[in-house]
Amino acid sequence: MPMRQDCRYFESRSYPNGDTVRKCDLDLAPEAPWRCPDDCAKYARRLADVNWSYGSLVTPETPAEPESLGEDDSIAALLDAAEDIINDAVPGTLADLEEERAKRNKKGLGRLRRAKGDGVIKSSPPPGGRLRKSKGD
Repeated sequence: MPMRQDCRYFESRSYPNGDTVRKCDLDLAPEAPWRCPDDCAKYARRLADVNWSYGSLVTPETPAEPESLGEDDSIAALLDAAEDIINDAVPGTLADLEEERAKRNKKGLGRLRRAKGDGVIKSSPPPGGRLRKSKGD
């Protein structure tokens, strides 16, 4: 069965470079963007058409099906392998981002402490100014 564009879980997104992503948001269509499972248990007709403003925003044509589609599991296996690569990379990437965020926050706290006056030598002249002499001097 071709991709059901009227399913609430169908998503199509076009990018400025001309690429288009057509997919099932629940990842239940192993042969996306060409086919949905014939007996998909999660199929639910979309109540409101998100493409209600017709014009250049209309969902693009479905790409031509490869000749081997449905004959073997090579397409599903390839997509599963690509998904595994991405899923394996995500934890490391998130850890790197968290480490960078922690470093940035640590530096920010140091600036905050200096601004409050912690660790500043009291006799140093302010930038562009002179120290005032106390009346007792």
